[in-house]
Amino acid sequence: MGVSRRIVVQAGLGLTAVSAVPIVQHVAWGTRDYVREDYAPDYPEPPIGEESWRNWSGAQTATPKQFRSPASAAELSEIIRTTPGHIRPRGSGHSFSGLVPSEGVILDVGQLAGLKAYDPVTQRATFGAGTVLFQAASQLNEIDRAFPNLPDIVDQTLAGSFSTATHGTGQTLTALHDYIHSFKLVTADGSLLDVTADSNPDLFSAGKVSLGALGVISEYTVETIPSFNLRRIVSAEPIDAVLDDAFSRASSYRNFEFYYLPGTGLAASITHDLHRGETTGLEPSNDDDEMLEGLKQLRNEFGWWPWLRKRIAQSALPSGTIEDVSDASLQLLATTRPIKFNEMEYHLPGDDGLKALRQIIKMMDQRKHVFFPMEVRFTAPDDAWLSPFLGGPRISIAIHAAVDEAYDYFFSEFEPVFKMYGGRPHWGKHHSLQRKDLEALYPDFTKFADLRRSLDPTGKFLNPHLADVFGVPFNA
Repeated sequence: MGVSRRIVVQAGLGLTAVSAVPIVQHVAWGTRDYVREDYAPDYPEPPIGEESWRNWSGAQTATPKQFRSPASAAELSEIIRTTPGHIRPRGSGHSFSGLVPSEGVILDVGQLAGLKAYDPVTQRATFGAGTVLFQAASQLNEIDRAFPNLPDIVDQTLAGSFSTATHGTGQTLTALHDYIHSFKLVTADGSLLDVTADSNPDLFSAGKVSLGALGVISEYTVETIPSFNLRRIVSAEPIDAVLDDAFSRASSYRNFEFYYLPGTGLAASITHDLHRGETTGLEPSNDDDEMLEGLKQLRNEFGWWPWLRKRIAQSALPSGTIEDVSDASLQLLATTRPIKFNEMEYHLPGDDGLKALRQIIKMMDQRKHVFFPMEVRFTAPDDAWLSPFLGGPRISIAIHAAVDEAYDYFFSEFEPVFKMYGGRPHWGKHHSLQRKDLEALYPDFTKFADLRRSLDPTGKFLNPHLADVFGVPFNA
């Protein structure tokens, strides 16, 4: 939103000059250290002869005995068939939950990537499962095709995105896994299965959001649409105005989402609609990075006094329309994220979601140390067994913390609220739910668990996190 640390400090000096500022409190707050005790910016030191792995945020680590990166589906099948211990597939490491860590083998399908085929009759495209989303979207754009929607981070692989029910925003738009027409799955005994809704309807419904628990997917064939341009408008406004009008906006725009800036009373709303004619394109910008640094500085300097913090924010931050641009869909819907964080996201039904959101915002404002924006999105329903959007549209609420700061309060304070309102967790983000919780949330959870056990009776694709999810023992 274009606010820098300098602007924040200048606004703060202007307001503190006319405010009765308790200097002792101000100085004491400014000496706080926000780095959590267990934060480690480096990869773990592996035992001799083993490897080291960490996810994007560093919250998940492992020292597997081996990394394997097959160059073909046949090699993938042979690796899985002949590996006696546990195997976990990895994507680009953007999952915050413990889906990947394994002390056995971590499998990278990054060589199984790229556009393999496009059928102009069916308008379906086939990609290697290790294809990164932006690569897939770019290759589709070269043949005037597109995904109907994209998430906000483009560095994820197709396999990672689909398997965790990654989504964008749009009340009439489904999550990414709903684009799948078919996939190729290597099971625990090395068998390669071609799966469609017709050939194996149960496995297809389970495999679209698989958590990597059914086997390793080597290839996807997906539905595409003609490429399209969008117009994006970003506005800064009071959060109450956005909340009062949230569902109306979600139904009025193709894509609608908003960010709440904790402690400020302000939100950034983002709309996208189809655009025809000349496009403006995008100018290179680091506004988002500057905004985050500005919000952090605001917390560091004035978080001890919520009233003053809000007044400074509302003086320093812009208002009204702050961006109005048009470009190809892949340029506007998704970005990379250079500033790292940890995240919890829950998907909640309709009106209950809005009630939960108001409560979450109030709780965030009461936590003086929080500065990272919250994200709110809207998604249409689909029919995958483990889709968080199964059974009806959902409003998604994501909370964040800077990568080196505490996030334990996600679980102790915020997750109980998400659960109280019937929320389902994003599979790739922090959550603590186990089988008993998930059976109550997903009508097909037991069917999925039974299918998983039939495909992988020895638990080759389990790790401690998935053992908790499915309520089964884990033998390391």
